[in-house]
This record gives sequence, structure tokens and C-alpha cells, in this order.
Amino acid sequence: MPLSHDHIRTTVDAYLACHPFEREQLGVLLDALDRTGEDIASRSTFTGHVTCSAIVVDQLGRVLHVLHLASGKVLAPGGHAEPSDESLAGTALRELHEETGIPPRAVTAWPGYETVPLDIDIHDIDAHPGKGEPGHQHFDLRFPFRLHKTEVSVVLQEKEDDGIEWRPVDRATSPSLREKLLKLPLQVELEKANASALIYNDRGEYLLHLRDYFPGQIWEPGMWSLLGGGREPQDATLEDTVRRELAEEAGLDLADLSPFGTEYASHDDGTTVPIAIYAGRWNGDPRELHLTEGVMLAWFAPEDLHRLRIADTTSDLVQRHAASLPAAQSGPEPEEERLAAPHGTVPNIIGVHLYLERPDGTVLLGLRHPDSAFAPSTWHLLAGHCEQENAIACLIREAQEEAGLRISRQDVELVHVIHHIDKAGDRPRMGLFFRARTWSGEPELREPDRCTQWKFWDPAALPDNLVSYTRVAIGKIQNGELYSETGWPA
Repeated sequence: MPLSHDHIRTTVDAYLACHPFEREQLGVLLDALDRTGEDIASRSTFTGHVTCSAIVVDQLGRVLHVLHLASGKVLAPGGHAEPSDESLAGTALRELHEETGIPPRAVTAWPGYETVPLDIDIHDIDAHPGKGEPGHQHFDLRFPFRLHKTEVSVVLQEKEDDGIEWRPVDRATSPSLREKLLKLPLQVELEKANASALIYNDRGEYLLHLRDYFPGQIWEPGMWSLLGGGREPQDATLEDTVRRELAEEAGLDLADLSPFGTEYASHDDGTTVPIAIYAGRWNGDPRELHLTEGVMLAWFAPEDLHRLRIADTTSDLVQRHAASLPAAQSGPEPEEERLAAPHGTVPNIIGVHLYLERPDGTVLLGLRHPDSAFAPSTWHLLAGHCEQENAIACLIREAQEEAGLRISRQDVELVHVIHHIDKAGDRPRMGLFFRARTWSGEPELREPDRCTQWKFWDPAALPDNLVSYTRVAIGKIQNGELYSETGWPA
């Protein structure tokens, strides 16, 4: 799943909360984040895009640098985001491994910087006519890591890198990075990395976990807390940690998690443990989850936390997150208006679909890959699932990611809604079909592992191997009908 706009925005906002005086110098990045429909995680966005670097400090307090052949510069290992990256810190770790061969397990995120960069640098990149790339800017997010192995082998990329150098902190090549590194306590022992999930619903409630009361055996016995735990060797990033813990403790898999901040919890012996917090929305019934640890899971409104046995740091974290939500989500509805969801309620999946029609009346369809989990070797409209974003933003993102098409919000109109179930027992889906009145670009195969061909078809002569609800929707659009249902029992 490509890095979402909201994930980048949340990370930058968290950085500026620590460095508010840098807001003006990061103005071009903030402007890019404000532009609707612009994917600044994509290396093909030449108005400027995000890169991520790994700032690796060894046990002697030296910083890893790599000599890049293309530029002749000595820089920290780093590079562009890939569609498979699930977090910005994960991008930095992947680039570290690809450039130097150092595996993610050989380093530990610096406490307090598990989800927030130590430094953000904006710099110009020269044009590269051979690759068809104009001059542009990189928004480089730099995440610090501590090398926790005394010996580690380095295997450089032969085509890109020419050598490595471990430099003392006061000789780091970037002045802004050097200034921040000099303020870090480089010789302190790092605590075990931990991560927790701050899960909230559309009613403004938060999912809390009641721990077993086993004093001396578990952390915060008998208290309400967040789901989460410590990093394991197989976890490449702290987001991997929290996803694994959610699956192990409650069988829970969230579509989207965004870094929110760090909670500093205290042991009984007075030591402080940094916990990376990832926020995610879920509207399910906790009674239906398979809980393997603790007593129970339950939803609580922020104003009810004072009635619970809960750590002050956890309560403060919930209150801070609730205050950051839009007003419509910041708290529960008045008691007389608030209705509990009936037991067994299932959230519907929201899918967006692009109805792209040429002046000659032909409609764009894509042939899905033979290995697709859904509708292999079948024609379908360009489509995708809404992440933590509005439907039109999702449509614009999917059009750019899948086919290289650029669409503006003002050129989009809703032409059909279909409420459907593919087969008995499946999750219900709400399909939103949007027409783009104008667009730029010609369809290209940006994700060949998902779509193997784009082609414009006459609506009167559609292919036989077409997704069934897509055929229904196209017919309804041709007739000017706005709503339909398929797959539901009569």
C-alpha cells in the first residue's frame, strides 16, 4: 500500500511540533501537502517529492555516510519511497538495507524518533535528461537509528555507491543534521523498542485493553491500556511491531495506521520507556475479537477515562488525540441521539471507480492480472479502496498511481452508486462511480502486477469477461440511473 498523504502530513506535523521555528523554511513542503491530488510520495511528481534517509550511529558515536556515484556527494543512505513501503521510517530502513546490506534488525530506532524524523531537509536535484527528469526538489525526512551490533558487514550497491565512511558526529555532511545530532545523548543505553495502537471509532471513542492483574509479572497489571508490545527480531519497523501485536493479542488487522507520537511510560523502578504510538480508525464490536491476553476490550469516551484505573500518560495521549480530530469526530453524540450499533453490525467497504469516457463514447477498462485475488484475468474499471481519505481524493490518487492520469477535483462528478455483495458471506461493499469530465495523460501501466492492459471499449460491445457489478453499473450510467443493488437476497 503506497504511503498515504495523511501519513506524510501527520509525520511532518509531528516534526513541526518539535521544531516550530522551521515552519517557514519548510514552506514549500507544506504547500505541496496542501495541494489536492498531488502524490508527493511518488518520484514522478516533479513539483517535489519525499525521500527518506537513515541516520545510523554506531556504538562509537560515528555516523554512517555513503559516497554516491551519481552526484559525487557523501550522504547518508536513503532514497525514494516505493509502493510497498508502509511507513516513512520503513522507507529509510529499506533504503539502508538496499544501499549498504545492513539489515533492519541490526539497528534500533532512536527513542522518541520511532515515527518522527530528527531532521527534514529540502534540496534541489539537477535535471536528468537521459531519464526524462526535469530539475526538482527532494523533501528528505531523516530518521535516526542506533547500530546495536559491534560488527556488521556492508555490501554496497555497485551501480550507485562507491564507498562508505563512518564520520564523527561533528563532521556529518549536513549542517542542520549535524546540529541536531550534537544535541543527542549519544552514549546512553537504548531501551527496548515498544509500540502501541491508539484505536478510535467514528463516535469519538477509544479502544482500551484491561490487563490481567498479575503484579510483578506484567506491565501495568489490572490497568486499562492500549494494545501493543515490544519489538521482536522479525519486526523490520515499529509499525510491524504494532501490527503483529494487534494480530496476536486480538486478531485485529487495521487497513491504515498513522504515526501519532510517543508515550513515555514509567517502570516501577523509575526508568522511562519510550512507546511509539500509531493511530488507526476501526468501527467494529470488540466482543467479536478473539482476545488472547488480558481480560477484555471495550470502547470508552475521553470524558469517561477519569473513572478508570489508567496511566496518566495513556489518558493524556487519548485526550490529545481527541482534541486533534475534526469537531464531528472529537466526541460522542448527545446521549439522546447516540444509538449503539446492533450486535453483528459489519462496516461496509468503500470502493471508488473511475468512469472515463472519451468523446466517441468509449469507456476505459483495465484487464486485471491473472494472479489477482479479486477477478483475475477480468476487465474492470480503474478502481481502489478508500484509505484514510475522502472518496474523491482516493479517486485522484488511484488514477495517478494505476494509470498515470491526472484529474482535478473540480472535474469529477458522481454518476452512480452500487451497493453490492459479491457472494454470500462476503463483506458488503458500496461502490462509488465518478465521471472525470476532463483529464490529462494517456493510460499507462503503472502497476503491471495488478493490471496488464488498458483499453477503451464501446459500452454496447463490452467484453464477456467483465466484472459483473461493473457491467450493471455501466448500464445504469448509460441510462442515467444513480443507484442500484446487486447480490443481496431478494
